[in-house]
Amino acid sequence: MSASSARLPREELRELHRRYKETIDPAERDGVRAQLVDSYHDFVYFLARKFANRGEPLDDIVQVGYLGLIKAIERFDPDLGYEFTTFATLTVAGEIKRYFRDKGTAIRFPRRLQELHQSVVRVNEQMKNELGREPTVGELAERLGVSPDDVTEAMEIGPAYVPVSLDQPVASDGQDNRSVAEQIGGADPELERVEMRDVLDRAMEHLTPRERAIMAMRFYEQMSQSEIARRLGISQMHVSRLQRAALEQLRKYVPQESAG
Repeated sequence: MSASSARLPREELRELHRRYKETIDPAERDGVRAQLVDSYHDFVYFLARKFANRGEPLDDIVQVGYLGLIKAIERFDPDLGYEFTTFATLTVAGEIKRYFRDKGTAIRFPRRLQELHQSVVRVNEQMKNELGREPTVGELAERLGVSPDDVTEAMEIGPAYVPVSLDQPVASDGQDNRSVAEQIGGADPELERVEMRDVLDRAMEHLTPRERAIMAMRFYEQMSQSEIARRLGISQMHVSRLQRAALEQLRKYVPQESAG
């Protein structure tokens, strides 16, 4: 995709979505879809950049985002009256999250941080010989031309490169004979929230496009029912009915133990 691609005006985009939905000819559909994908280039990059600090190249994340974008284009109904980007955000972000979940990589740090860590180690040794003592973080930052926070962050990833045995004593001075394994905490209850969010994301796929849009605006964008009604051009009572129907539908696909 061209980084210079410009987003089309709102009405032109909506017309392209209508053409894509109504066109039967495969070649024409492919052409319209290509125009739509190119027009949402900045939208995909915006979402992809939110995941850019997790150790994967941004270009790879963007390509995964495009897969989610194409799925969203396939499912979108322009006649329902809401914005495509509101509808597509869940699908694109969900596709990227699934990519990281399925990849299951070990600890990886951004290349910039890895290179800075190496520079900090090298310059730290040089300055230690020059000064006859350990240099301060501020002195290292000044020599390297970076901020003290950058130096601190680079220094903190050092231990991650050296695996530690779970049987190793906590203290190296013999004062504490407990092993590292004994100090590992139990399950973090916050993990249940993450798992529940994943369950909800999958359950949302069973809603209609309009129901998904309302749930996204209500619970992701924290919009009131009246604000949603104004955006969709319908009554607040209609929004309330659709939200209630969507919640009833979600209960069918969320396990009871999770719902409790």
